[in-house]
Amino acid sequence: MTDRHTRRDFLGEAAILAAGVLLGMPYYARAQTTDTVDVLLDWLPQGPNCGFHVAQQKGFYGQAGITVRISAGKGSGSTAQLVANGVAQIGFVDGYVMGNSVAKGMSLKTVASVFRRNPCAIITLEESGIEKASSLEGKRVGIPVGAAQFQQFPAFAKGAGIDKSKVEIVNVDPAGAAAALIAGKVDAIAGFAQGWVPSVEIRGNKKTNIIWFADNGVQVVSNGLVVRGDFLEGNAELLKRFVPATLKGFLYARQNPDEAAKIIKAALPTSDIAISRREMELGFESWITPQTAGKPLGWGSTEDWSSTISILKQYGGVSADLIAADLFTNDFVPQSAEFVPPQN
Repeated sequence: MTDRHTRRDFLGEAAILAAGVLLGMPYYARAQTTDTVDVLLDWLPQGPNCGFHVAQQKGFYGQAGITVRISAGKGSGSTAQLVANGVAQIGFVDGYVMGNSVAKGMSLKTVASVFRRNPCAIITLEESGIEKASSLEGKRVGIPVGAAQFQQFPAFAKGAGIDKSKVEIVNVDPAGAAAALIAGKVDAIAGFAQGWVPSVEIRGNKKTNIIWFADNGVQVVSNGLVVRGDFLEGNAELLKRFVPATLKGFLYARQNPDEAAKIIKAALPTSDIAISRREMELGFESWITPQTAGKPLGWGSTEDWSSTISILKQYGGVSADLIAADLFTNDFVPQSAEFVPPQN
């Protein structure tokens, strides 16, 4: 009986191994997947958050022994709240928003910082001649009131050396901001560059100028992998597998943007491949700060996070006693050279 049972087990494992080879997926991924994780994006599947779907489709999560269920989000604020409430274990959340959430009592922490450079920017049409911040005085700038870039605009004006009272801020619907710029209803719009520039350039067939907040004294950390405090404490081994697998997804997308755009198209059929690719290109520009140069993707800088807290306190209405260590950890970020992104 024991011999027959052993032989049957051997044959079963051999069949699984053969199936794994035929399907191009490692045996480990098929035989050892034991953990299931729910991930909530910041928004719909798109270029900036492509790393999750790429990691899933390329088998990086399977190789790490994890089954990942990815859901679309409705903004970083909503995702932060749902992760804090345990609806999802991991979220892709803007660091400025997360810091505000932690200040309000939510138990959250970033375990990998992806967009380490502030992606907020003033976007203008090339034909307008508005190429630098000093040209914004006397102009109308469309910003969704209440958005992170609305809160950060005074810091941008200070860093750029312009009089914010001479800039007319117009409340715009995020969904209609690009159209408002193209139609000339405003002279500029402020938002995440990777979110709006592709629509203006590709759908609107207009060339743009990008005036980055980060180039004008507003360094805040943006999107990263965020978990609840108790999940971090109880699932350290899982996070040591999940974080590298996800970062591999982002890094693979950078090396293979056309393939990554097609993966986004498969996840969201209504997406436009050209726009997704442009979103990725702009997203890559937000990966590195002077403090994170030469460091693996995901590695956070205490100086950058401290700057985020400073701006939250000065312009975001935060009064809680926060320090950088409250908001992020590098404990799960792989240190090997393969995770260091291109530095250009």
